[in-house]
Amino acid sequence: MNIAVWMLAGSILGWVGYSLLGFNEGRGVKVSVIIGALGGLFGGKVIAPIFVTAGAVPGDFSMSALFFAAAVAAISLAVGNLVYDRWGV
Repeated sequence: MNIAVWMLAGSILGWVGYSLLGFNEGRGVKVSVIIGALGGLFGGKVIAPIFVTAGAVPGDFSMSALFFAAAVAAISLAVGNLVYDRWGV
């Protein structure tokens, strides 16, 4: 459940980044959504456990993990946009 929420949050941020902020315009909306989803997954699964203590019940929803997933998704979108603008990759 958590993984789906993290990826959904990242996907929404990818769509918002493409639609409102103009990130990754040359690549398209699908790439922005994929970058956001992968950033959300990485943030929730790898980065959040480093900074957040484990909950009492494993697998329980964590708002702080969702925050880290969204933050890493936004950072990955910004880095992806920077790489595309700089090197065209």
